[in-house]
Amino acid sequence: MDLVIYGARSFALGIYYAVKNLYPEYPIQGFLVSSKQENPSMLAGLPVREIGSFACGGNQDNIYILVGTPEDIHPEIAFKLEQYGFHHYTCMDSVRSSSLMEKYFLKTGIFPSVHSLDAPFEGDEAGLKVFMAKFHRDRSLTKSYDFPSWITFLQVGASLTEERIADLCDNTGDHISEKNVNYCELTALYWLWKNRLNEEDPAEKAAYYGLFHYRRVLDITREDLMRMKANNIDAVLPFPTLHEPDIREHHIRYVKESDWEAMKQALQESEPEYMEEFEKISGQPYLYNYNLVIAKKQVLSNYCRWLFPILQRIEELSIPKGWERSDRYLGYLGENLLTLYFRYHQKNLKLYHTGCRMLT
Repeated sequence: MDLVIYGARSFALGIYYAVKNLYPEYPIQGFLVSSKQENPSMLAGLPVREIGSFACGGNQDNIYILVGTPEDIHPEIAFKLEQYGFHHYTCMDSVRSSSLMEKYFLKTGIFPSVHSLDAPFEGDEAGLKVFMAKFHRDRSLTKSYDFPSWITFLQVGASLTEERIADLCDNTGDHISEKNVNYCELTALYWLWKNRLNEEDPAEKAAYYGLFHYRRVLDITREDLMRMKANNIDAVLPFPTLHEPDIREHHIRYVKESDWEAMKQALQESEPEYMEEFEKISGQPYLYNYNLVIAKKQVLSNYCRWLFPILQRIEELSIPKGWERSDRYLGYLGENLLTLYFRYHQKNLKLYHTGCRMLT
């Protein structure tokens, strides 16, 4: 049976390299998409084909398809595959994808997994407090989830609506809640930085703080909390997504080139030593997507102190300026800056990784 991947972006590319590396006995023949519009014609040296023309070959029974797309469109793709007579397929949801990518990175020896560390039989868990951003226009989840006690829901963009969906809102204290249309989940990170990381409140005693958001969470277990404390881990990040030819592919899709240049200018003005590494890091395929992070209190505070002045300067440099638009561009640029910061500090911080789960 021939193996084909449905999708032609970062999810599909990661699956391709993982399968090629881990299971070379199953060579992948190429990629399928619903439409070639806005998709590459080649990926990883293999052809990207439209499903309609590919189905004309009439060999559907000899094809097995791995669906490598965001899972919120899996039902639509599964319906389309069935329509075209493809009945042998697996939708690579976030659980399957995370497991596959973890095996891939373990074998390649890069981006070490927190799960690979020995968990002590006895010992304390790292104190953790994660704020999970929720927006009043979020689609309702189709499943119910038991969230751990260390997750606190935080309504973002609370200044933009009278509707309340969480007890805690990002428009209290020092905040940028009204900028959520551009900063996205980063208004939650700003609120966390200003109102929790800098506090001496005795109620805020956690060693680690973090940000989840909307439908995405990091896969952290009780054993992982023990591993974090026992191994003095500085930060836990999601396994990176892969991009071709490099992570600039991500910004070309989501960010205007003028905004990318504004980010480079802001870096050059305020953090020239990071700018020296910027081209090298952005010329690699690995991106820490989604602005998800767990880190020691001081590590996260240092990151926020570095990040937000840069984003503020980008607002001033961008055209239209940040306060004249609402297109989420600073949230996307934040993903690139998260990648730059932690890749820059990988030699002096103990960084480990885990899967990113998508709640449905």
